[in-house]
Amino acid sequence: MNVNITSKQMEITPAIREHVENRLDKLSKWQVPLINPHIILAKDPQGFVVDATISTPNGNLVASAKHADMYAAINELLAKLERQLNKAQHKGEARRADNSVKEANLVSDEESAE
Repeated sequence: MNVNITSKQMEITPAIREHVENRLDKLSKWQVPLINPHIILAKDPQGFVVDATISTPNGNLVASAKHADMYAAINELLAKLERQLNKAQHKGEARRADNSVKEANLVSDEESAE
């Protein structure tokens, strides 16, 4: 996977690049192709800001994380991206209107009245 990593006000070392790529590899368990992942690392006076934009066949994933430690910010960012992939993956399994909550309450109220 070709990962585009850019930085503002800091240099990207091989260790940082390897850490980001290893974390992105963990997203492969969702079996969704990641198209053109772009990670932006920036240094703030309060810490580090990490932004990501990744295209997928289902839409775009966008996340941002801020932390005093850069590696913790990267981990937090990838956790957010993983939550977005999880939500997109299981969206079709969500409860739909075929058994609404109101109908379920009516049935249980009728059963208790008998």
